[in-house]
Amino acid sequence: MITNMRTRVRAGDPDVFAELFDLYARAVYNHAFRLTANWSVAEDVMSATFMEAWRLRGKVTPEGGSLRPWLLGIATNLARNHCRSNRRYRAAAAALAATGPSVTEVPDHAEDVAGQVDDRRRIAAAIAAMGSLRRSEREVLVLCLWEGLEYAEVAEALGIPLGTVRSRLSRARTRLRKLASAELMAERRELTSRTRQIHGDRATAVRPVQEGNR
Repeated sequence: MITNMRTRVRAGDPDVFAELFDLYARAVYNHAFRLTANWSVAEDVMSATFMEAWRLRGKVTPEGGSLRPWLLGIATNLARNHCRSNRRYRAAAAALAATGPSVTEVPDHAEDVAGQVDDRRRIAAAIAAMGSLRRSEREVLVLCLWEGLEYAEVAEALGIPLGTVRSRLSRARTRLRKLASAELMAERRELTSRTRQIHGDRATAVRPVQEGNR
């Protein structure tokens, strides 16, 4: 069936591209978001991926497995044009991390809310740390860990040697652990500082007026 699909793609069968979209549009969309940290850009990348796949259909080999790695490779290349710098990625990630469930949305479940907020902070720290990785490391990390591709599939999708995939992933994992921990610690320090400032302001506001100052 997969071989037949590859043959139909190479032949430019419009129906098979509709099937590809139904099968992999969500995966391509999620992958694009993980690379760009922007839902709107991810949607653009997803649409462009299938148009680019049509243009590149002749490069699909007749034999092989799923076409998902091929599509994710195209999406990766397109995402590079939308996210040219880590600074832009970090800004988008910071904006995303600022959104999420608030206490007022579920006031009767304080413990659940606290857990959700804490989880969101960990995710936000990881996303922000992703922006500090080199683009090449981030791409390999996303394809291997989030998309679950085999090393050989990642090598094919990105057009790089298998050994390069392994070395980039190893470096990315090490750096991401350190950077995510640093991001989380920085956020906790900032939160503690804000809490102390708020409590200090309240204490000042309710301090009784001294007799000599009346």
